[in-house]
Amino acid sequence: MRVALVSMDTHHRRDTAEIRRRYRLARRLSARGHEVLILCRRWWEGDLPTFEQDGIAYHAVVGDDAGRGFASKLPFVVRRADPDVVHVPNSPVAHGRAAATACRLLRVPLVVRWWQPDPAGSDAAHRKLARRASRVIAPSQLIKTQVREHGVDPGDITLIPEGIDFSLIRETEPDDRFDLAHSGTLDAESNVETFLLALAELRQRDWRAAVIGDGPALDDAKRTAADLRIDDRIEFVGDVSDERRVAILRGAHAFAHTAEVAPFATELLWALACGCVGIAQYGIGSAAHELVEEKSRLPDTRGQLVSSPQELAAALREAGSFERRTIDEAYARYDHETITSQYVGCYRTAIDDYGLL
Repeated sequence: MRVALVSMDTHHRRDTAEIRRRYRLARRLSARGHEVLILCRRWWEGDLPTFEQDGIAYHAVVGDDAGRGFASKLPFVVRRADPDVVHVPNSPVAHGRAAATACRLLRVPLVVRWWQPDPAGSDAAHRKLARRASRVIAPSQLIKTQVREHGVDPGDITLIPEGIDFSLIRETEPDDRFDLAHSGTLDAESNVETFLLALAELRQRDWRAAVIGDGPALDDAKRTAADLRIDDRIEFVGDVSDERRVAILRGAHAFAHTAEVAPFATELLWALACGCVGIAQYGIGSAAHELVEEKSRLPDTRGQLVSSPQELAAALREAGSFERRTIDEAYARYDHETITSQYVGCYRTAIDDYGLL
């Protein structure tokens, strides 16, 4: 199968979660023998229109400038690439709509992976992209519902969650210095203050906590911890490697997810797989509850949903009644290899269904 992934920027120039996710998928598809093409702006030296590295073919849509004209030139590169299926993110929405135009003319299926809306795109633009996709991939029921509101038939939406490297969990030694953990980008939506307020409610108990991650809210979080007089029991470990994060999570007893926006609660998934009791604060823009609510969680999931710092404190206190674990094998079903198979299945379905039209 010849798969074209649209990504204006690649890991050679930028480091974001979305780019890392897309590159990981490309590598795993290539390792399975599929032809993988990444349609991007040129990052290599010279004027060659294509460049191959590690079994992946990169096709330059524009030069190595700021990406001006990417959307207008994308259809021509899709045509030259001659893929069996085109995979594009929903943001920037202009790129998706340009790919949709090319796919319609070439009679090639378009798969759109939906995450968060493009802030520069209108509701009408998102609705048109969603309806023109052969299939839409949603990471959670939350996002699936949002896509359905754009008028997409539920049968055309494939639910594929985020993946984790379960072999890394098995191979990493636990760091047992921490009892409680929080992980994620520390920004205005991280709501890490709720975790700190909950810890303050438990100051009479014996615990140590780790806050993993970096971001613009880090300094405020440190000041809050100091104001609450619990900073001597919290370590802000910063942005660490996957190995370090897994070691902390495997050693921790409970994990708190407080982010107000999370199309999929990846950090919570890692924590649950590492054996933590998972506690998710409800947020209208967060899918974290899907991993711990009775109707959707895995059997024997240890965790619950809360809505305030006081409830979070009570849940953290209750977590002490659960045995300490360092791994939960039930979450092996989220391993990257399994998730890659789901992507392959989605592509094949899109190709087969398109051939019937």
